Amino acid sequence: MAEKLEVKELDSVAVRFSGDSGDGMQLAGNIFSTISATVGNSISTFPDYPADIRAPQGSLTGVSGFQVHIGANKVYTPGDKCDVLVAMNAAALKTQYKYAKPNATIIIDTDAFKEADLQKAAFTTNDPLKEMGIDPDRVIACSITTMVKDCLADSGMDPKSVFKCRNMFALGLVSWLFSRDLKIAFNYLTEKFAKKPGVAEANIKVIQAGYDFGANTHSSAANVYRIESKVKEPGRYMDITGNKATAYGLIAAAEKAGLKLYLGSYPITPATDILHELSKHKSLGVVTVQCEDEIAGCASAVGASFAGALACTSTSGPGICLKSEAMNLAVIMELPLVVLDVQRGGPATGLPTKSEQTDLLQCLFGRNGESPMPVMAATSPTDCFDAAYNACKIALEHMTPVVLLTDAYVANGSGAFKLPNLAEFPAINPPYVPESMKGTWTPYMRTENGTRNWAVPGREGFQHILGGLEKDDKTGAISTAPENHDLMTRKRQAKIDNIEVPDLEVIGDKNADLLIVGFGGTYGHLRAAMEEMAAQGKKVALAHFKYINPLPKNTAKVLKSFKKVVVAEQNMGQLAAFLRMKVDGFVPYQFNEVKGQPFVVAELVEAFNKILNA
Repeated sequence: MAEKLEVKELDSVAVRFSGDSGDGMQLAGNIFSTISATVGNSISTFPDYPADIRAPQGSLTGVSGFQVHIGANKVYTPGDKCDVLVAMNAAALKTQYKYAKPNATIIIDTDAFKEADLQKAAFTTNDPLKEMGIDPDRVIACSITTMVKDCLADSGMDPKSVFKCRNMFALGLVSWLFSRDLKIAFNYLTEKFAKKPGVAEANIKVIQAGYDFGANTHSSAANVYRIESKVKEPGRYMDITGNKATAYGLIAAAEKAGLKLYLGSYPITPATDILHELSKHKSLGVVTVQCEDEIAGCASAVGASFAGALACTSTSGPGICLKSEAMNLAVIMELPLVVLDVQRGGPATGLPTKSEQTDLLQCLFGRNGESPMPVMAATSPTDCFDAAYNACKIALEHMTPVVLLTDAYVANGSGAFKLPNLAEFPAINPPYVPESMKGTWTPYMRTENGTRNWAVPGREGFQHILGGLEKDDKTGAISTAPENHDLMTRKRQAKIDNIEVPDLEVIGDKNADLLIVGFGGTYGHLRAAMEEMAAQGKKVALAHFKYINPLPKNTAKVLKSFKKVVVAEQNMGQLAAFLRMKVDGFVPYQFNEVKGQPFVVAELVEAFNKILNA
């Protein structure tokens, strides 16, 4: 008689898939995320790409990882450490075991732990588990490669294609461990490989084999796990990355405003997926142009804006440097433009596949002259949709370029996204020049809130010239008058200052002894650290910035209401410096890391407790 399995119900669990960059770990992780999001679990993911373009197979520098945290309740981070680690070769075990909890279950492909594999991974003995101090009872050791070859022996596939299916065996085994429904995975693969039904069939067969292996061998000490959804609102959900959510937010804003969407872009990691995604939606009136360089990408978007489109350009930090002159052109012409900056590790080429928050001051001040520009930051992969929509709304309604900051962690990570109802989103009303002003209108006439009226070319009686030279406030003609330049500079600044943004929200104890402050993609980790400290009985709160320029009007009041404030950033203190500049007498504690990796919640809690006890 088969041994009866004990089903353990968990609140959350983190799984990390790891292997060579060609082993399909990102695909396996994405499918597992999709399965979990579809059944109603909260998810947070972290794809950890190697910096090498194509490291030698089995090498330590070529390991690719994908961690997914799934929970019955809301999860804010991919998890500091994983409960299950899949290591498809010796190098993956060597480099990724540090991300596993002490009692984690380890799944290894024993076929990838031969003597040559161990040498590549810098093991000094033939017993890697003993060498690393890993309890063999926590290891599910299976000859994945051999079993996949046997499974597909009659498929007619070449050996290389068969080898690429190993990731699906691991996915099937993990799906068994967590009682996942394989139908969702089957549908995903059928759709993904619709033009290659043989490949889809082979992968489906291998997933089932991995699932059956777990069921037949009662892997992991005869325990399986279940994570039930407890907080999901009714609706349709999908697993969505930050870059895809950004693209969808732009499309939604264009539809709401009744405008064509134009993206002028140049490929750059980690922003390129926005260009890829938008290029798929020509049927929605989206126009994408892959330009010859960053400068052309931004300059073409300025031209599209002048012509009356919702214009965007996407890049990362190095591209912001190159786009700055064209961004300045949009500032002085007062044209709507959305600049998407998916931040990565720098300086120079730096760490293209890693994440930082080091572009903030560049986006605030990195242009010549006084060139004020709204700057926003998305807080999570799913928040990228709302952030992109709101960036478009500000750009169009206030006739200004807007910078939206995301980062590699947010852009490549994913979350469970409830498909929104566009009818519930706020209207977008650009300040088109009224017909009644025909014959009297000049280019820099303004509305009550200081925004320039927009005359789209082609309207009879509203011919005008814009350009990079300073213009007269009254006539729109070129002017070098000192008083006029001072006046125009102040008007451009006042226009930005007058933008209404939501108040800064304080989450947690309103009478806290410590206020944690951050911006952008660190929200999940800071929120998790705050909640963990609150569970310890500490009086803590969190204030997280989405809008950085202009700052929320209650910023000074909030920051000065707490005994101690710590600003935590993935840079050397850029937001802290900006807040000190804007809030008189504000001198916060700082927590700064520039590692190219997300914060570790346990390290945040330790650091914040030290500040509390100081």
